[in-house]
Amino acid sequence: MIPFDEDRARLLLAHACESAGLPAPGDARLLALGENAVFDLGDPAVVAKVGRGPELYDRAHRELTVAHWLAGQDVPVVRPYEAVVPEPQSADGHPVTFWHRLAPAVRPARPADLAPLLRALHRLPLPPFPLGRRDLLAPVERWLASAEGHVDPADVAFLRHRRDAFEAALPDLVPRLHPGVIHGDALPRNVHVGPDGPVLLDLENVSRDLREHDLVVLALSHDRYGVPGEEYRAFTEAYGWDVRDWPGFAVLRGARETASASWVAQQAAGNPAALAEFGRRVASLREGATEVRWYPF
Repeated sequence: MIPFDEDRARLLLAHACESAGLPAPGDARLLALGENAVFDLGDPAVVAKVGRGPELYDRAHRELTVAHWLAGQDVPVVRPYEAVVPEPQSADGHPVTFWHRLAPAVRPARPADLAPLLRALHRLPLPPFPLGRRDLLAPVERWLASAEGHVDPADVAFLRHRRDAFEAALPDLVPRLHPGVIHGDALPRNVHVGPDGPVLLDLENVSRDLREHDLVVLALSHDRYGVPGEEYRAFTEAYGWDVRDWPGFAVLRGARETASASWVAQQAAGNPAALAEFGRRVASLREGATEVRWYPF
């Protein structure tokens, strides 16, 4: 398997830009490397997302569709770059999408900036196209398989067992909020605070599911990733409810923790920091240590 690293992503980006009629991205700046490699092309004012694998093509296509729909619903969201075809470019099977670069941020996003965006999203009716469920655990097998030979097989077996247990528990959850459109990865890092206010980013996990999914994300960020208590309280006050008061919280939190630990595994090959973080996450789950600090990638 060809590793998905910055060099590989740049090569795929060059192919996609050529197909889309965009200038060669020689000076493109890497912004993030995870499920996607995200590049700022500089000139034109475009950001490109290069998918880690061909299996992400449908998700990339849905993200473009969702972005157009949400913009039409007056939800502040990042906009696809209209000068290219309205579907992902395929570079050796990898999906590549192009987006308008936002104006520079006036400040970092805070949890309270996320709350009104989620309230607006959660008030929407269902769109005129199908949305799937927010299956947190569906990619776990792919992530773990990509780490074969790089992580402890016992850790992989442990996470698979957790995945199966939470998959069995999820259908029995009784929501407090009315299910519907959700963001699916509702974190401050997916909000850009520009001159005109907060804008919602990374729409690839927009789904039709329990609204509680979007609230558990930040509760877990408070417990695991160091979001201060006062900022978490500002979020819950702005949204109007604390999901930790919901009886189903432990199940959704456990499912998301399982997915988050498994996600890091795909970066373990050749990345000692990712390997160490994977070990930290799995050890804390084994021990039931719910407040051990995790570090983002």
